[in-house]
Amino acid sequence: MVVTRDTIVRYATYAVVAIAIIAPLLSENLFLLNLVSLMLIFIIFSSAWNLLACSGQGSLGHAAFFGIGAYASTLIAVKAGLSPYITIFLGAAVAAGIGILLGLTCVRLKEWFLAMVTFGFAIIVQTLTVSVLAPVSGGWDGIASPRLVSPAIPGYQLIEYYSILVISIAAILFIRYVMKSRAGLAFSAIRENELEARAAGVDPVKYRLLAFALSAFIAGVAGALQIHHIGYITPEIFGVDLSFWPITYVILGGLGTIAGPVIGTVVLTIIWDGLRLAGLTFSRYIIIGVILILTIIFLPKGLVDLPNQLPKWKEALHKMRGKTKTAGSPE
Repeated sequence: MVVTRDTIVRYATYAVVAIAIIAPLLSENLFLLNLVSLMLIFIIFSSAWNLLACSGQGSLGHAAFFGIGAYASTLIAVKAGLSPYITIFLGAAVAAGIGILLGLTCVRLKEWFLAMVTFGFAIIVQTLTVSVLAPVSGGWDGIASPRLVSPAIPGYQLIEYYSILVISIAAILFIRYVMKSRAGLAFSAIRENELEARAAGVDPVKYRLLAFALSAFIAGVAGALQIHHIGYITPEIFGVDLSFWPITYVILGGLGTIAGPVIGTVVLTIIWDGLRLAGLTFSRYIIIGVILILTIIFLPKGLVDLPNQLPKWKEALHKMRGKTKTAGSPE
């Protein structure tokens, strides 16, 4: 039986899900529980960015939608007294609505022009949050956010973890459905060749706007989940660094694939926190930068393409050894 990349990725996914379900029952380590919870949230966030990229669009300010979803969910939960399980999706809807309004003005822009608009938008949102909206947002000091599960409930950390796990799996399955649907095919067609897509009857503006709205909604879910998990929110959530993390995860894992954001997030999170625990806090950025450069050079399709590249590398290595032996042999 020939083992393909898809087969490896599929079984690896099953293994990861099984571990995520069983591991918390075998260990009471709250640090690991919190780490995996945040990892799952960023899998949702990076998958949201990846969905946008599938339509040929880029964003350098996706933290705006992450933060809008978080703030909206928190304020609705506090003011209306609703459960975070409800306000997470209401907050995400607010993020999607604002995403649509922004999209209406800029989805016709090409690639990095759009990316720069989203970058500026994130800065504007952060500025408004600490100035005009300070009476409700708490300014730079931020505000408390209701926990997803009340700490008064015994074992609330475990309940919260499984809630995040279920929502993250649901988000990935939803994204998979979208990418396999007619809309997903339209996204791919637009990304590959917009002129041919138009000739085939695909409306680029319509589908780009749809991708923008869906991506903003899912990013809003991730933001709301994180804040209700942490229990506190500040305007730093709109920071530039937060906008670049999903891009980093997707590039490492594999752009335009369903498994790519998952793999990239898991691998980089393990490396990032592993280096921190090893006391290499400041060296982390250099190491992550080197990893990204090597990935772009040797694995342009990301880690998801590693099973396809390994045989090629092995063959190239054998050829190099053969040439070395030939060059070193006496005439």
